[in-house]
Amino acid sequence: MIKRLNFFLSHLFISLLIALLVVGLVFFIWYPSPLATAVGVTQIFLMMLVIDVIVGPILGLLVYKEGKKSLKFDLTVIILLQLSALFYGVYSIEQGRPAWIVFNVDRFELIRKNEIMDQNINQTQPQFQQPSWLKPQFVATEFSKNIEQHNNDMFAEVLSGISIAQRPERYVDFIQAKEQIQQREQKLDLLQQYNNKPDVEKILAKYPQATAFLPLKASAVDMTVLVDQKSNVIKIVDLRPWH
Repeated sequence: MIKRLNFFLSHLFISLLIALLVVGLVFFIWYPSPLATAVGVTQIFLMMLVIDVIVGPILGLLVYKEGKKSLKFDLTVIILLQLSALFYGVYSIEQGRPAWIVFNVDRFELIRKNEIMDQNINQTQPQFQQPSWLKPQFVATEFSKNIEQHNNDMFAEVLSGISIAQRPERYVDFIQAKEQIQQREQKLDLLQQYNNKPDVEKILAKYPQATAFLPLKASAVDMTVLVDQKSNVIKIVDLRPWH
């Protein structure tokens, strides 16, 4: 019984340690706050992780019996199943992680890795052909060069739901959007129309250098991007930028 309990506790400890490493990777690198909320991954990921961490050690506890001939095989199968489930879950989370935060006309759009349209990747500038393995990067879109391109962009978004923010061949360095951001940025007072006033005041008090904001369109919850007088991004915050 003591060996059985020791195995269970060791298995549980190792599972928890791996889980903590994965949580750090997901919530501090791939989905830095508040982007996990913006794409709606938090509850699904934590549920998957808890099930994986708990089920493995419990199954090990149930099958563990000293002197059992098939004990090594049974435990090996359980651990392999546990690792397979974890790797599949992490792979799925990685595929859906925020890859680019794209300024497009008058707002930012959060583009996940599996939303990137890479059919014309050979026409893309080298620095935009692959998203970073770390945090999502800020970029901007290039405006339509003529009426025909503008119409094609409009039809693609209306009929197929494909934004030019999903097309890396239209990406340009974020610094090129500074003038456009200055023209499109909105006053911070407007945030009180879409959020509770105490929430707005509490968040803005943390970022006194912020002088304006722009919306961030995301797949689950839209967020707010705070900028300073020079249109530098200060922080993405969990405030609604519109109704």
